[in-house]
Amino acid sequence: MEIKKINDNEWEIPCEGKMNVGVRIFASEKLLKDMMKDDTFKQAMNVATLPGLIDKVILCPDAHMGYGMPIGGVVGFDLDKGVVAPGMIGFDINCGIRLLATNISKDEFISKRKDILHDIKRTIPSGVGKGGEKYSREILRKVLIDGAKWAVDNNLGIKEDLERTEENGRMEGVEPKDVSDRAILRGLSQLGTLGAGNHFIDILVIDEIYDSDVAEVFGLQRGNIAIMIHCGSRGLGHQVASDYLRIIDEEYLKKIKELSDRELVNAPIKSELGKKYLSAMKGSVNFAFCNRQIIMHKIRKILEKNYPNKKVNLVYDIAHNIAKIEEHVIKGKKKEILIVRKGATRSFGPGHKEVPSVYRKIGQPVLIPGSMSTPSFVLVGTNESEKISFSSSAHGAGRAHSRTWAHKTLSIEKVREILNKKDIILEGGFRGAIEESELSYKDIDEVIEVTENTKLSKKVAKLIPLAVIIG
Repeated sequence: MEIKKINDNEWEIPCEGKMNVGVRIFASEKLLKDMMKDDTFKQAMNVATLPGLIDKVILCPDAHMGYGMPIGGVVGFDLDKGVVAPGMIGFDINCGIRLLATNISKDEFISKRKDILHDIKRTIPSGVGKGGEKYSREILRKVLIDGAKWAVDNNLGIKEDLERTEENGRMEGVEPKDVSDRAILRGLSQLGTLGAGNHFIDILVIDEIYDSDVAEVFGLQRGNIAIMIHCGSRGLGHQVASDYLRIIDEEYLKKIKELSDRELVNAPIKSELGKKYLSAMKGSVNFAFCNRQIIMHKIRKILEKNYPNKKVNLVYDIAHNIAKIEEHVIKGKKKEILIVRKGATRSFGPGHKEVPSVYRKIGQPVLIPGSMSTPSFVLVGTNESEKISFSSSAHGAGRAHSRTWAHKTLSIEKVREILNKKDIILEGGFRGAIEESELSYKDIDEVIEVTENTKLSKKVAKLIPLAVIIG
């Protein structure tokens, strides 16, 4: 494998062997060395062997090894020649971030911090398999079709929330029968719940503003509190991925022998099986949008109870694991292609038709969380990213070490020591806290610097955690 240096923050693996396209890497030398510690590049080269790819496989600055395709990876497929592989979107379909802005000051929050955090933890179930209110199958099927709109229609949000959510909180083209009854069963009690793993609710203070004009439009003011919600489609989305990995595997058994990696088992986009998977995936996406909408509504109510004269507004909600048809400029011409983002966020710039009207002049918010005890960042999309990354950006710090490493190396006492030194309070399970320590992650400041230098997206604000709930 040859890695060619383009400049200090861009690298390329040329097309070789069975690869149909090359790999473009956005990274500093430090982040590049981190990526070399696992199979990130091997997986990216395997993805590059798939049919119908347009241009290069993209690796964002937070890229690391995932299932089949690296997390932090982006690809585009021709709709006629391309394929869809469930492993490339992953098991946590539409894991994403939702950011709320408030005019509650840090001091006002700190005075009630423990009580508010406890109230949120008690109100929003979190942890492995934890469920909340149980909905009917009929309602679940409506959620698959309507997404966050179902929540708003049932007084769990306001119309403006939908306008500030990717896809307006609802992907079209869902046929509920494409989602198995087992998947629906797993989702019946999981709407409005956080889950486990790296899913979290962070309460942060806006510590630094880099672009005051954009921050003002986003509703971000230095010294005020913001809330980040990070979760996805829970057991429903996981079951959809599992179901279609098995079904496609069985359907294309002979084809599997030709794959560089069995985790990339796939079906043609326009095949019946490909269409069914995309339908079920969209249903999972909608479930996740609705899930985050309900969680946000519950948090809003808690904050309104404690601060009755304060405002709590949604800045944006954006997906990290998703496949969708978008229009991009390919060889000078506009063309609809299937974009797959796995652990990556879209980064549309000013004027793009899919950016909400309230943000269209400046570009869409890009939300990049750190770890429990490191800063998170709000950025804004750029038009330059359209030319280099299918309008995509990093989605987080990116893991530097596995969860197994964390449990072998760290203790809850060590994690609490780090949090205490930074005056961050924690509610949640010991297991999640150990796995999601800052020691398990790459340097978020380095990721953000490369993201800005390459114009994948542009810095707007830095947020510092004050309180964390983790599953």
